[in-house]
Amino acid sequence: MEFSANNPVVKLCIQGMHLEETGNYEDALALFLQAWEEATDDAEKFTSAHHIARRQNKLEDKLKWLHMGLQLAQKINDDVVRPALPLIYAQLAQCYKELREADNAEKYAKLAKQLPDAPSTKGPFFHGTRADLQIGDLLTAGGKSNYEADLVMNHIYFTALIHGAGLAAALAKGEGEERVYIIEPTGDFEEDPNVTNKKFAGNPTRSYRSQKPLKVIGEIENWARITTEERSKWQERLADNDGEIIN
Repeated sequence: MEFSANNPVVKLCIQGMHLEETGNYEDALALFLQAWEEATDDAEKFTSAHHIARRQNKLEDKLKWLHMGLQLAQKINDDVVRPALPLIYAQLAQCYKELREADNAEKYAKLAKQLPDAPSTKGPFFHGTRADLQIGDLLTAGGKSNYEADLVMNHIYFTALIHGAGLAAALAKGEGEERVYIIEPTGDFEEDPNVTNKKFAGNPTRSYRSQKPLKVIGEIENWARITTEERSKWQERLADNDGEIIN
């Protein structure tokens, strides 16, 4: 499942998260369970299982849904769900610790620490901007954040999803044309901690960042641009978001 806010299961989970923010946990859980019932593939089931597990009050029920999510993640085993494994293992370890099952708690705590930090994805990768760049140009860290005007970014960000880069281009500051470039990292990179395991388990937006430059190796001429109305909605969401940026 390529992540899309228009996916019916994703929509239900987003609605449920909005209800959680107002303290309406019972109705939120009902939406997450509806998402599970309407899921049509393992990726959608994985997404909904994660949210259902969070809303369980009994440890035994939480374990059931965490193990369900773990089985689905291991079955899918792609760049979207692999970043969620340390989180799932850590949550399992905590549940078993609270149940006083020391052996299982130690087992999953060790698994959470054993997984590699570096992403396994090989690309292709994309960067959305309004800057007019040429093949061979380097994109570097140190620019101003699109989301906090006074914040100088320590990393340069990119994604493996064209529509994600297109959204970044649409929200980028400036008056230039929206551009999506094909880029190549020149050094190590990591999962973007501002989205990975936040809201959704794993890294469904396939977002990454690096302190090393990104080299422009091409440009995407055609992609699905968002409408003016959609841009306004995204800008409103960003304006209302008071979460701290991990820089």
